[in-house]
Amino acid sequence: MIIYLATREVFLQHVREQRIEEEVRKRYFDLTGHKVAANEFRAWQNSLQCVGNVLQFKEIPPELGVAIEYKIHNTAKRIDLLLSGRNANGAPAAVIVELKQWETVEPTELDGVVRTFLGKGPRETTHPSYQAMSYGALLRGFNTAVVEHGIALQPCAYLHNCVNGSGLTDARYRPYLERAPLFLRHDNAAMATFLRRCLEVGDRGRTIERIRDGKAKPSQQLADAVERMLMGNTAFVLIDEQKVVYEQALALARRIREARHTVLLVQGGPGTGKSVVAVNLLARLLGMGLNARYVSKNAAPRAVYRAKLTGSLQKGEYDNLFCGSACFVGCPEGFYDALIVDESHRLMTKTIYDKEGENQVKEIIHASKLAVFFLDEDQRVTFDDIGSTAEIEKWSQFHEAELQRAELPSQFRCSGSDGYLAWLDSTLGIRPTANERLDPGSYDVRVFDDPVALHEAIRQANHSNQARMVAGYCWNWASKYHPNAWDITIEPWGYRARWNLSKDGSVWIMKPGTVEEVGCIHTCQGLELETIGVIIGPDLAYRDGQVVTVPTARARTDQSLKGYKVGLKRDPQAIRLKADAIIRNTYRTLMSRGTKACWVFACDPELNGWLKQVAGGVEEF
Repeated sequence: MIIYLATREVFLQHVREQRIEEEVRKRYFDLTGHKVAANEFRAWQNSLQCVGNVLQFKEIPPELGVAIEYKIHNTAKRIDLLLSGRNANGAPAAVIVELKQWETVEPTELDGVVRTFLGKGPRETTHPSYQAMSYGALLRGFNTAVVEHGIALQPCAYLHNCVNGSGLTDARYRPYLERAPLFLRHDNAAMATFLRRCLEVGDRGRTIERIRDGKAKPSQQLADAVERMLMGNTAFVLIDEQKVVYEQALALARRIREARHTVLLVQGGPGTGKSVVAVNLLARLLGMGLNARYVSKNAAPRAVYRAKLTGSLQKGEYDNLFCGSACFVGCPEGFYDALIVDESHRLMTKTIYDKEGENQVKEIIHASKLAVFFLDEDQRVTFDDIGSTAEIEKWSQFHEAELQRAELPSQFRCSGSDGYLAWLDSTLGIRPTANERLDPGSYDVRVFDDPVALHEAIRQANHSNQARMVAGYCWNWASKYHPNAWDITIEPWGYRARWNLSKDGSVWIMKPGTVEEVGCIHTCQGLELETIGVIIGPDLAYRDGQVVTVPTARARTDQSLKGYKVGLKRDPQAIRLKADAIIRNTYRTLMSRGTKACWVFACDPELNGWLKQVAGGVEEF
């Protein structure tokens, strides 16, 4: 959808008559039937007058196409300004312009992220050059018209209120600035020259119309590139049941039909290879020419598997293949051929990002012809998590979908020890099993008396960047706004540490040097390492011969148990049971991240002592 499309001449006439924002508002209402929010109208009023100051330069072709607010096919992404014409080679071309009203911007340690004043205060947000670049990649990868007509795309960003761009041009953003040049308040002439180089002749918006009318389908170049990345990548080799489930999903994909939904529910515990199958499926379905996406609620699995697939920790053109679970509100029925949903237990009824969302399971099935859900119900770790067998069955029936099931039973993590996971279930009080004590030698479990010693042992084990510390979310994230503050403090040992995310974002678990930081459930779920060090916070304790949970010991900054106090007043028994399960599931998830070893320290002395007993007489550290 395009709100406004005209030639440069008509656009400048609307600007000179100071009615460009009214034209856009009128066309928006005609197309959507909705009124424009006051803040958005003011943004058009400010930004489009500044765009007119650039386009008025005489070297700009008079018949240049000008589009405002192009909504990319079935995404929430909108290109602020799209200009079209023909380049020096005579090929159709378009320039993507990301418009920002920001006045001041600060760099951050996060890849492709800056900090600026948004809403009521400073917030971290995407660098505008990266944003423009990613929109270009989305069009190149998923708009058939761009490939079929050989449309050359050039992204850029224009911050018309910003005078000092030092926070934007910091060296760490160079890869994005090289691909999407940045122009500030006093760069109008330079931007006009840039546009003239990209668009030598106008086309009266014909190229924009072709982009608008193109179909959303992965390009063959994109599909081939992803399949090449998998070749020889040992991290994604399919083994035993993984291969069977993969082939079962492909068989369903080969017979997808219009106006018919199919659901494949794949159940598997920690380390059974759910994500490996998911990424392989993504690559093969793209190779089949299907419009497919890898979906997960948490950003960490998306970022890490993209990095493992591409071999790069930096953001890039493949980001659009990996999307969040809140992207499908209002999506046309069956728009996607296939949605591959990893960590399905983390799906929600609504999200803080889109209040209109009803139920993510429902929305995903509605938006796809084939939905593949990878599920482990024992990894639901917040009050908002609704992903379950019953929920998927309910919405499959609602959509009259064909529902098939598969299982990944083999354990490839935790030294392949099913006994360790059974022991974990018994120890944490999740369910009774025959494994009340850990068999010696089945898996490397160590219980430490000192968190300082535990962290030092993890440093020593990190010789291949395969050891990290994690903890229950029982300490506030103070360093988020005060970088020198300590988050996790444990007395009397004098232990001091900071949560991750401040510098390395969702790829924290892969970045060298982050062994000094501590991860939480939100940044390690769905991922694995060789050795995991786990600090069990005061939300888990041992009293009168039983493991008990203490929900009030969770940090204020943790949203997992949001609503607990209110729930105590309404239905105390139900809310306590729900919080109890979440805390136990959290530690089950944390303690099953290690492929070779899990080393533990519990803040509660009685729990620490009891863990030593049931860990098979493990040696004290």
